[in-house]
Amino acid sequence: MHPEYGRAHRWTSVVIGAAIEVHREKGPGLLESIYQKCLRHELSLRGVPTHGEVQVPISYQGLVFDEPLRLDLLVDHCLIIEVKAVEKTQPIHLAQLLSYMRLLNAPVGLLINFHELVLKDGIRRLTLRGADQP
Repeated sequence: MHPEYGRAHRWTSVVIGAAIEVHREKGPGLLESIYQKCLRHELSLRGVPTHGEVQVPISYQGLVFDEPLRLDLLVDHCLIIEVKAVEKTQPIHLAQLLSYMRLLNAPVGLLINFHELVLKDGIRRLTLRGADQP
């Protein structure tokens, strides 16, 4: 089991509750950037530690460098949140989230599409392969 899985799993329900609150107040149809800022604020009101940009070490065939990675939200260094406001999420959105999870070794990720009329229909949860296995 991934050492951060339990913590990430616990944050998931808090984040979903916060996203539902933002969606309830703002509704669908706004820009991603608005939902991202509102969600980050809602999470801070709930005492959830978040970051938006982190330095990630990248290694490629002997080349090693730090690259700033602009995430929508990183919760407590273990849960990545990708915010979307699109008619329909695409496989590339899930691939992007999974790539971020791998780069940061974050065991859990949430893709939240605020464009849905009912937010629960726009939430996808991803887990790194084996992260939830003993």
